[in-house]
Parts: sequence; C-alpha cells; structure tokens
Amino acid sequence: MARTGSSRRRAVRPARPHALILAAIVAGLATPAAAQPAPRLAIPATTLDRALTMLGRQAGVDIASLDPGLARVRTPAVTGALSAAAALGRLLRGSGYRAERIDARSFRVVRDTAPLRRAQPERRGAPVPRADLPPPVTTSADIIVTASKQRVSLLRYPGSLSTAGHAMPPGAPAPDLGTLARVSPILQTTGFGPGRDKVFIRGIADSSFIGATQSTASVYFGDVQLGFSGADPAIRLYDMAGVEVLEGPQGTLYGAGAIGGVIHLMPNAVDLRHAGGSMTAGVTATRGGAGGADLATTLNLPLIADVAGVRGTLYRVRDGGYIDDAYRGARDVNRVDTQGGRLALRVVPGAGWTVDLGGLYQSIRAADAGYAERQVGDLARRSGLAQPYDNDILLGSIGVTRRFDSGLELVSATGLAAASADDLFEASRRQAGAGAPIIYQTQRTKRLLSHEMRLSRHGADGGSWVVGLSLLDNRDSQNRAFGFAATPMEIIGVTNRTRSASLFGEASIAVRPDVTLTLGLRATQARTDGDPSFRPRSQNFIAGQLTRRVDPTVAFSWKLAPELAMFGRVQTGFRTGGLAVARLIGRVADFRPDAIILAELGLRRLRQGPTGVAFTATLSQARWRDIQADLVTRRGLPYTANIGDARIGAVEGMADWVPFAGFDATLSFLYTGNRVRGALADTSLRDNRRLPDTPPIAVSGALRYEWAAGARSRLGVAASASYVGRSVLGAGDLFDVTQGRYGVADASAWWTQGRSTVTLSVDNALDDSGNRFASGNPLILSARDQTTPLRPVNARLGVKIGF
Repeated sequence: MARTGSSRRRAVRPARPHALILAAIVAGLATPAAAQPAPRLAIPATTLDRALTMLGRQAGVDIASLDPGLARVRTPAVTGALSAAAALGRLLRGSGYRAERIDARSFRVVRDTAPLRRAQPERRGAPVPRADLPPPVTTSADIIVTASKQRVSLLRYPGSLSTAGHAMPPGAPAPDLGTLARVSPILQTTGFGPGRDKVFIRGIADSSFIGATQSTASVYFGDVQLGFSGADPAIRLYDMAGVEVLEGPQGTLYGAGAIGGVIHLMPNAVDLRHAGGSMTAGVTATRGGAGGADLATTLNLPLIADVAGVRGTLYRVRDGGYIDDAYRGARDVNRVDTQGGRLALRVVPGAGWTVDLGGLYQSIRAADAGYAERQVGDLARRSGLAQPYDNDILLGSIGVTRRFDSGLELVSATGLAAASADDLFEASRRQAGAGAPIIYQTQRTKRLLSHEMRLSRHGADGGSWVVGLSLLDNRDSQNRAFGFAATPMEIIGVTNRTRSASLFGEASIAVRPDVTLTLGLRATQARTDGDPSFRPRSQNFIAGQLTRRVDPTVAFSWKLAPELAMFGRVQTGFRTGGLAVARLIGRVADFRPDAIILAELGLRRLRQGPTGVAFTATLSQARWRDIQADLVTRRGLPYTANIGDARIGAVEGMADWVPFAGFDATLSFLYTGNRVRGALADTSLRDNRRLPDTPPIAVSGALRYEWAAGARSRLGVAASASYVGRSVLGAGDLFDVTQGRYGVADASAWWTQGRSTVTLSVDNALDDSGNRFASGNPLILSARDQTTPLRPVNARLGVKIGF
C-alpha cells in the first residue's frame, strides 16, 4: 500500500518511475466536475508527469497521457481555488503540450506543435526541484501497477498487491528483501543468512532448505528475472523507486516459478536532463556485538540532454557479528560484508524509442554462520571451525521500448544472470577431546538467460491488453564434498538445465464504466534435462522431462465508488520438475512438477486527498498439489521429493491513515491456515502438519510524524512494531521444531536541512532475542538445539547528502 501524507515535498513517498511514461489515470468524482466548486489546489513545482498526477487526485478528474517526455518537463507551482482546466493551462504553459477535453471530468495531454522547452517558475527565484530530492506527495490512487505489464491503475487492478520499503526513515541504509520481510507480514524468509535465504509470499512456502527446486517467488529487477532456483541473492536496494509484491500465483503473466507471486524491484530511471546524486554513510553499534558501517553513493549524469545519460551506484556494507563460539573462544563470529554496484545507460534516439542497458554486481562474504545453540547460550554455540559462506551475482540487461502515438507500447527485455554460492558446514558435534572436524561443502553455479517481448495498450476507460512471447534457458549445477576438513571426498551432485517457451495474453475489458473483466491465458512448453555429476549407484531416473501447461486467469474489478473497488481473481501456476539428489548417498531421483490454483476476493479503498484512510482486505483459498520440497535426512544430507498436497486459506489486510498533514499510521496483517497431507507430513504432530516458515498470524504497525522546523528544515520521528507467530521448520517429525513467537520494536528520528538528512535509528529496541529460524547448520539438525536469534538492540547514526 502506498504511503501518503502532506503535500510538502519531504513528507511523501516518491512517485513510481514508470509513471514517467503514463501520467496518472485516477478516479473522478461521483458528480460532474462542473457541478462542484473549484477545488483548492496545492501542487508544488515539480515535473509534469507528477504535477498531472497530483492535479487529477486533488481536482477529482481523469488525466491521461502516454508521452514519455512528461518526466523531462519542469512545471511551476500551482496553488489556490482553480478549476481543473485553468490549472492545466498553467501547468502546460510553455511546456510543448496541450490538453484535450474528453468529457466533463476527463482530459488527455498531447504534444503541441510548439517545440518542447522547460517550463519556468511563475515567480522569479522560485526553486526548481533537483532530481535527487524527494518528489512531492502522491496517494494510493496515483499508483500504476507496472508489474501487471499493462500499466493498470491500482484501483482497477484485480488482485492483491502491496508495496514494500516505504516505511524506512530517510537516510536509512538500503534494505534487502530479508529486511523488508521483518516489516511486511506478506513476506516470509528463512534464516540461513543474507544471500542464502528463501523468500516466500503469503505463506506459499515449500521448504526451509536450498536444493534443486524452482523458487516459489520470482524476483525481477526491472523487467528481467534475477534467478530461477535457489536462494534470494539479497540485493541491497540502493537508489530504488520502489518494490512491488504481486501475490500469486502469477502463472499467466510470469510463467513457471511464480506460484507464490512476483517481487518487482524497480530501480530509479536515468534522468536525461539533470546531473545529481547522493551519498549515504552510517555507523552501527550492537549491544555485546561488533560494530558495523555502510557507505553508498549514487551519481546521475546526462551525456546529451534529453537523449542519453548514465546512472551508477556503488555501496559497501559491514554487518558486525554478535554470535560467540565457545569452543574456539571466538567472539562476534558471524560478520557479513556486502559490496556491489549498478550502472545504467539510457538512450532516447527519438520517434518514441528508448534503449536501456544495465548491469548489476554484488558479492556477500560471511565469516561464519549466524546460528546459536540453546545449551550454550542465547547468542553462543560450540563448533570446531568457522563455517563461512559466500554469494555472488552478476546481471546484465538490455531493454528496448517503443511507444506509438496510438497508445501502443512495445517492450523487449533480455537479461543474463550468473550466480555462484559456496557453503561450508561442520558435520560433527564438538565435544571435549573430539578429533578432527568433519565438514560438508556445497558449490552452486547458476546461469539464467531470459527474453521477453510484449505489446500492450492501456485505454482511458480502464480497458487494457497485453500479448507476448517469453523464452528462458536456465542451468543450475550443484557439487558436493563430505569428509574430514583436510581431505573431503566428492559426493554426487546434479546439474539441471531448463528451457522453456511461452505465449501469453491478458486483456481487461470495461464491460461497464465501473466494471472491468480480465481474461488471460499462457501456454508453456518446458523441458528439463538432468545429469548427475558422475555415475550414480542407481540409473533409475529420467534424463529429460517435458512439461506442457496452460495457465488461465479470470478476474474482475468493480468500482463501487470513486475511491472504492471490489476485486476477485482465479489463477493457476506451476513449477517444472527435474533431477535431484536422493535420500541415499550416491543416488539421484526425479521430482515431478507441482501446481497451484488460487481464488481470492478483496476490497480496496484509495485515498482521494492528502488525508484520510486507504485500505485493502483480501480473502483467499489455494490448493497446492504434489508440493516439491528440498529436505535433509537425519544425517543432514539434502534430498528433494514431492511431499504431498496442501490447502491454504488466508486473510490479509493493510490500512494507511493520515488524519492530518505530516502524520501517518499504518497497520498490516496476514492470517494463514494450512494443512499438508502426505506420507511425510503424517509423521508430524497433528498441529505441526503445516507448511514451513508460515506462522498463523503476523502483524506489523508503524507511526510516523514529520513537521517543518524552519524554511528549509524538517524534523521527523517514527516508531514501528511487529509480531511473528509460531511456525515450524517443515513437514515431518524431523522438522517438528518450533520457531517464531517473537516481537520487534524499532524507533527512529531524523533532521533534514536542505539536501542533507541526519538519522538516528534504534532496531530491536526491546532487545528480544527471539528465534527467527530453528536451523543454521542442517548437518546437526537432529539435535534440535539450534536457534537463529535476532540481532540484539542496535543503534545507527547515519547521514545522507544530496547534490
């Protein structure tokens, strides 16, 4: 749910960068605009796309445009009691655009015959916002759901969607998805550590361990997929416009692997007109642990005004350790170092064409694992050697977009992602006088080549459509070694290669002005070929598996009032099968594709002004068949199997209340009830036959207030709290281990002076040790003694400077 607040510059959430292409299509008032008094407007100087968005919201009119140049035009401030037409005249004066009236409350903005030039402020000396400054306030009604691939307005989007990361205080270090999961009940993660955690959406969770199965949640960076299987790469979200979470399944638009949903990471676009950037730095102190630090810088540089530019980000983060190893006498062993960068080049040659080239690299180096053992202490364990891990990801992408005067949009997106991960676990319990430690090592390499081409169109009446072609080629290899630390022996591993091709289409038809019907279909053919790393003891496996699937969507959106809509959806999704390590050493076996079908019904209210309430409430029911799961044996060695079926019911809600300018209160929750049925699950206690890592209840709330402290100075405070209920490690008696049941409280304060912000934040203020995850070393899981504690109370002092 989008954040809203005062119309003052600082108080609000940035507008989506994709709104640079489609300026707001927002709900009009229930009565004709001409029958109402002229509204009082408060639109600050900004870019034309954002100004039109705010005008549509404040005046209660529809304003549509598909011109990509709106974001490059600066507009003056417009305030006072003005009609929508008069305000449009002021905003468009000298901009190179003009307004065409469609009806009493609808306008279309098109190019004028005059050449495009930058609009000037109405009074001499009025400041023109810099690209690095926070943009003005927008409301939930202004959001365009870019991940829908049709640029549908949020009020007409027929499904559950949330935005993440907006509650972070200004100047805070960039989170990753694991951090966002702490404040978003819709997201759940495991606790093996950054770069090797799995991420789940709305309780669609397969297993706590990493193996050969495809991920349940697809993560996209822009328009390209980051990974196919394995863990979330934990990209640090510096210089991001936002994070959209489309709850799944999303089989029609995104294909295999989106059974839980899609997480859409949206980086800030290159600004082709203004040079600028920012730098963020901070230091962190943890009670009883080692210190941490973070440093990041972003620079935007136009090369040719309105034609070409580059944008780059570099960062380095150290998360200090807080786990002690009593056996080795080592303190704060679980230090994690993350460094990376991104570079983007945008070229706009004209005639509606845009070309984007991008690159991303990140490496994570963890000195040791982050788990503790109850018998040793809340923040301590006993092991004979360090258990480090590392994770690297490299992504390159090419995007080509053509926007036609007719409103058509052609998008071609190609990405190549390469990742590698190394893990080391101690495989023996450490006792006094024990011999040489036994280790278990894994090495994984992944390469994903993806391409999508689609054609779409969005109409002012709420109708839209998209058709496309998607191609994917993924290769995932896992090698393993086991034995004494000095001379481990290689044991069997597997390589899976999946190639798929899909044709998809989805259309939303306005059957009435207030009712939109959505129909979609995706046809997929996928082949997975698997090979063991060397000759297995058994040849009872199939070298290749072919999957043919058709995934439909049926959905509707019914606009009950200008700011209120009901929606419903039925959709399916699936994951491909493959080859995996079997239960016995030296063996491999096939695992089958799994499939899910979900029905949901929801109600969404958007705020129609700077104050008021916005909320979403959803009921859903899903059936998941032949669940793929990556598991471990009692000796801790991994294997993959289909474990049975599950029914999943969920109730979720999000509310955002702005009673007066500058103050914001948010609340979100997720309740899930699920039951797994199968031979493995039947060995669990009856109350533990649940999907892993999915507590029945998770709740998060936050309060935030910001006020002016001078002409260019602002002060702000925020507090948040969250609770995670009890969950289990997985289905089966081996995984009947309790985790969760903890609460976390955070607080922060900040001072903004011009383009500089100083932030003081305190995390886990109540110093709850908790137990996020009941593992950390699967090789000693049978001892049932592991916990993954929360980081103790810690404070960070940070500064952000824009230039």
